[in-house]
Amino acid sequence: MTALSVLDLAPVPQGSHPGQALRNSRDLARHAEALGYKRYWMAEHHNMVGIASAATSVALGYVAEGTNTIRLGAGGIMLPNHAPLAIAEQFGTLEALYPGRIDLGLGRAPGSDQLTARAMRRTLNGDADRFPQDVAELMAYFQPAEPNQPVQAVPGAGLKVPIWILGSSTFGAQLAAYLGLPFAFASHFAPAQLEAALAFYRQGFRPSPQLDRPYVMLGVNVTAADTDEEARLLFSSTQQAFVNLRSGRPGQLPPPLEGYEAGLEPQYRAILSDVLARAVVGSPETVRSGLAAFAEQHGADELMITSQIFDHEARKRSYEIAIG
Repeated sequence: MTALSVLDLAPVPQGSHPGQALRNSRDLARHAEALGYKRYWMAEHHNMVGIASAATSVALGYVAEGTNTIRLGAGGIMLPNHAPLAIAEQFGTLEALYPGRIDLGLGRAPGSDQLTARAMRRTLNGDADRFPQDVAELMAYFQPAEPNQPVQAVPGAGLKVPIWILGSSTFGAQLAAYLGLPFAFASHFAPAQLEAALAFYRQGFRPSPQLDRPYVMLGVNVTAADTDEEARLLFSSTQQAFVNLRSGRPGQLPPPLEGYEAGLEPQYRAILSDVLARAVVGSPETVRSGLAAFAEQHGADELMITSQIFDHEARKRSYEIAIG
């Protein structure tokens, strides 16, 4: 059976605030742990008033302190925003505090617009182009320190923090294959290159000390409710959020809106058709069969479910339904 995990963007619903969003995240993580989800990841985004997980390692520490067994990680850290040593220290600290529970997923996108990316990095010169070298440097910091090694990650050196490569194109797939790392594809918002990326990854995979065969995780938007009609209404919050983002008006997560998609102009319906092509929305039967079919079609080892649902209790219920 395909493993199921959670990707939490720590959504901030309209009328709420980031502190409550992060408390909701910890509550959802406890819920996911009790339900039997394999892992719980949070994502790095910046300058977005509807997402509260910008300080991803800090948010993960808060969630970790409120859980006991579920694996926790970044899905992901946008490495061009950071010095590899700083990330090694942050996730080394998490691993030292919560041993055997920490994952580190790495991406090369900015997680923001270019102006915000420059504010994060102070410069944009060559950062994304150095992503493979930065990944290799970061991995080296987790190796046992050599005698007289001039720079060490403390904590970090000698700790076994599993590294993942995240991607929405064939670039990340090829890098994950070359390094022999597990690969997580962002099919929850950029499904266009899914098949090509998986082919590159599986054909080019080289075994490594971390992994002896390809391992694929696929992101998927899921909105589940007791009926198809209720689920489609709840899903309108996700639809509104994507349209707002793609039209340059990002904001807090909107409440559900009856008939939202039907009232959209054609260009916005096209946006939703593109980014949410692999979303699974509906009743328990609809969702479980949809997830099973998606996993089987692409040979996924694991599905990472994200649910942008306005009401926190409805979001928890959606995860209950999805895992059955």
